[in-house]
Amino acid sequence: MNETEKMLKLGVDYKGIRGALIGDVSGSTVEFNGYAKPKTKAKAELFPEESTFTDDTVLTAAVADNLADLSVRPISDSLRAWAKMFPHAGYGSRFTDWIYDEEMGPYNSFGNGSAMRVSAVGYFAKTEEEVIELSHYVTECTHNHPEGIKGAEVVAMIIFKAMHGATKEELHEYAEQQYDFESLDYEEMKSFMGHGDEICQITVPQALWAFFHSDSFEDCLRTCLTIGWDCDTLAAIACSMAEAYYKEIPVEIVAEAEVRTDHRVLEALEKVPTKLR
Repeated sequence: MNETEKMLKLGVDYKGIRGALIGDVSGSTVEFNGYAKPKTKAKAELFPEESTFTDDTVLTAAVADNLADLSVRPISDSLRAWAKMFPHAGYGSRFTDWIYDEEMGPYNSFGNGSAMRVSAVGYFAKTEEEVIELSHYVTECTHNHPEGIKGAEVVAMIIFKAMHGATKEELHEYAEQQYDFESLDYEEMKSFMGHGDEICQITVPQALWAFFHSDSFEDCLRTCLTIGWDCDTLAAIACSMAEAYYKEIPVEIVAEAEVRTDHRVLEALEKVPTKLR
């Protein structure tokens, strides 16, 4: 095995989680630029020089940081504090209003932000019932629309089930009960969609399709990059599920994402328990 074929294994070679981070950083240069990246094997194409982490990663870190010690402060305080720490990470307009108005409550959102930040729940939860409880906890402070809650819950449940040994067939059976993602057409997904489609009802089924039609973490990532549009969020969601299932990522992919990420974010992601208790 040569250097470029070496894998880092979840819970063994690296602490915490990296799936959402990698998807976000790699997808950051494709967001709303269409399907700009061909599905090739050139590693350099995954992380152009301008690649960086965005709100997807910041809020994933906020959730991880909060769940590591639920007694410290409510999730709304954590999300606001982390967003203010990285004010230029690319938050949506309504979420930005929520960040700076501490009297503002949930705003009935079904945006895909609920699913992009939820991955840590699948690791902290000890039972499927707790997956539901915690996913609602980290979601309802902003995304209290049923579709926003559903998107987060499904992603967290896929991660939990994958970490507890579910086969891909079992995961697929669960996912099909939640979304009709197999009716999606790959070529149509790559066609123009544009702004306004950053919602759970569109992004989560696409992420499920990308995950279930992959044969490795990297393959899942590359599929998301070819779909494009809200690609950082699509890849963050799909790769968070792929990480939990495949449990290994090429070492250089992890390294390229980490070098583009603030150490405070990495420290928060490393609080996520990736070994079964």
